[in-house]
Amino acid sequence: MSSIIIKTENPYQVIMEEGSLGKVGSFASAIMDPCRICIISDDNVHSLYTASVASSLENAGFDVYKIVFPAGETTKNLGSVQKILEYLADENFTRSDALLALGGGVIGDLTGFAASVFLRGIKYINVPTSFLAAADSSVGGKTGVNLSAGKNLAGSFWQPSLVVYDPVTVKTLPAASFLDGLAESIKCALIADAPLFGFINLSDMNDETKFVERCVTDSVKVKQFFVENDQYDKGKRQLLNLGHTAGHAIEKLSAFKESHGHAVAQGMVIAARASYKKGWSRQDCCSPLVEVLNKYGLTASCSYKAAELAEAALKDKKRLGNEITLAIPLEIGECALMRLPSGDLQDFFEAGLDER
Repeated sequence: MSSIIIKTENPYQVIMEEGSLGKVGSFASAIMDPCRICIISDDNVHSLYTASVASSLENAGFDVYKIVFPAGETTKNLGSVQKILEYLADENFTRSDALLALGGGVIGDLTGFAASVFLRGIKYINVPTSFLAAADSSVGGKTGVNLSAGKNLAGSFWQPSLVVYDPVTVKTLPAASFLDGLAESIKCALIADAPLFGFINLSDMNDETKFVERCVTDSVKVKQFFVENDQYDKGKRQLLNLGHTAGHAIEKLSAFKESHGHAVAQGMVIAARASYKKGWSRQDCCSPLVEVLNKYGLTASCSYKAAELAEAALKDKKRLGNEITLAIPLEIGECALMRLPSGDLQDFFEAGLDER
């Protein structure tokens, strides 16, 4: 079993262990008294894992409730939040009760946001079932939902009480979802873990479960450092947004047909290429990045124009007045923050899209 303690205002444990889905109840009972707990999942995950998790919770003395949403990004909206809140109120949940997110990043973000606002805050446990959620969104306390204007524009900081990840869930992931998670691990490696970048680049991935476990463990450690030193995303934690300025714009422009990890992969390439062309990087990070993306079948080229990306990106929450903060790679394993006037963003994207 791998265990990492995230030392925020309310510290919590991140547990990674094969077979841990059947032990969620015992892990939960170690941090809270038996109570009513509502499992939030989507229809794909529900059919695979809810029975095992619910049985474990019930055996530990918890009274289990369930809400199941349609799978996909379109579920991540204020209407879904309202459905959760109305259900909890109808069932007379109190501040001593809890939620449990069982699914990928959409379910984790949605559940965490609902937990943060119901009765001004109740506990929640995050049980990610996707590589992407385990490596990224399940840790750090960023919760939220999408608005029609853009991604994650309504949200809050609300740390989970516990995170439990079972790496065997990777066996049920579609190939595209696996690559979403891999993109986020490559991002963490590019930001602050050159050995992880080398591991991913050189791996033959003979044992997929062990490969994912290494990627998730190292990615969580990268997130741990930034979250513990900047819980509310006011400074260095924004480095974790590498590739996300263009990535979120790509997602929005595609009406979320382009998945998060694939969009972030393209966004990282844009940031790396533009930074090198402008002389901000110490080395060409774009070439090795494209090489590793191509190795695994992640798309490195973006089909949108710079003007389109800039228009969408300037509605993102990372904009402050007439400036926007970008994460840019200096070398493999080190990134920096760069504040640009909003009017210069299109030029940055044009440099990043030009493959000459």
